[in-house]
Amino acid sequence: DDVQPSRNHAEKELIKTIYSTLKRGGKILIPVFAVGRAQELMIVLEEYIRTGIIDNVPVYIDGMIWEANAIHTARPEYLSKDLRDQIFHMGHNPFISEIFHKVNGMDERREIVEGEPAIILSTSGMLTGGNSLEYFKWLCEDPDNSLVFVGYQAEGTLGRRVVDGARWVRIHGEDHRVNAAVHTVGGLSAHTDQRGLMAWYGAFEGRPRL
Repeated sequence: DDVQPSRNHAEKELIKTIYSTLKRGGKILIPVFAVGRAQELMIVLEEYIRTGIIDNVPVYIDGMIWEANAIHTARPEYLSKDLRDQIFHMGHNPFISEIFHKVNGMDERREIVEGEPAIILSTSGMLTGGNSLEYFKWLCEDPDNSLVFVGYQAEGTLGRRVVDGARWVRIHGEDHRVNAAVHTVGGLSAHTDQRGLMAWYGAFEGRPRL
């Protein structure tokens, strides 16, 4: 019975969360996987900021995401038809938009945390390490901020504990209270749901019995 919301619904939920967080002056941390999920989110954010649906705030890219972006930028012929058309026929590549800022080092991360409202995409996607964990420690105690999970959170990970409602977490020997708003946006998963599996199975010729 696992049926995910539509992509359109997922995008609307994401945008609604971002809009309300920015309105109250907070920051949005989105822990992401470096390959695939991060790029999908960048495409969504670039479109909505470019069209004025979201305020023009900086989107900070941290972790291995930038290296994965280089592959997408270098080989656009392997992207979807819509993206190929944008890049080849319209001269518009969302991955190199000026709204995206590569983060270089701990000092810059601290400046981002202490600065104006922003959106942060950082690995790892389950808060098991990496720079997203550092951002989480700095941002989780402020109720103006939002933590947005867009991928599966495995059992035993910090991301799963937060999604399941933990209000206190211990990181590197220090306790942190989770006051920030926590949102899970389904529909952006790289995995299919029941409907997708049945559609795949239904396309077989001479398919096996269920």
